Amino acid sequence: MEKYERIDRELVHKGAIIDYYQDTIRIPNGNIAKWDYIKHKGAAAVVAVQDDGKLLMVRQYRNALDRETLEIPAGGLDGAEEPTELAAARELEEETGYTAGRIELLLSLRTTVAFCDEKIDVYVATDLKRSRQHLDEDEFLDVASYDVEELLKMIYDCKIQDGKTVSAILAYYNKYRR
Repeated sequence: MEKYERIDRELVHKGAIIDYYQDTIRIPNGNIAKWDYIKHKGAAAVVAVQDDGKLLMVRQYRNALDRETLEIPAGGLDGAEEPTELAAARELEEETGYTAGRIELLLSLRTTVAFCDEKIDVYVATDLKRSRQHLDEDEFLDVASYDVEELLKMIYDCKIQDGKTVSAILAYYNKYRR
C-alpha cells in the first residue's frame, strides 16, 4: 500500500458527541487532499435476552432520519476511559429498566470508517432483572420484546436499518441461536 501522510488536522467544530475536523493529507502521488474527519467518543450497545429468548428493543425518534427507529439499547460513553461493559450495563438499565446478571462481549464494530472513528462494543446481556428506567431529559422511547426470527424478518424487509442493530442481531443469531 502506498503511503499517506497527515500534514495537518484542524478542528472545525467541537460538539457534544462528535468533533469535526478537516485533515490535510499528502496522498501517494504527492498531491494534497482535504478530508473530513469526525472524532467520536465511543459507544456501547446491548442485545438484551429475556428468559423466554425474546430480545428487548427500544423504539425512539432519530433526528437524522426524521422518524422513529427500532434499535437495541445503546448509548455513548461517559468518557473515553469508561469501560464499554459498564456503559452497556448502564444503557440497558437507563433505557429498558432492566439489569443484567451476566454480560459478555459479542462484537466490536466501526460504524463509518470513511470519515468517522466511532467504535461500538456490543454485548449480550442475560439473567435480566426488572429495575427502573432512567431516561435522559430529552429521551422518549418505548420498550418491547421481539422474537429473534421476527427481528430477522424486519431486517430483511428493510424495516430495521440501524447498522449496530442489524450487526448485533445477525451476530447474536449466528453465535447463539443458529
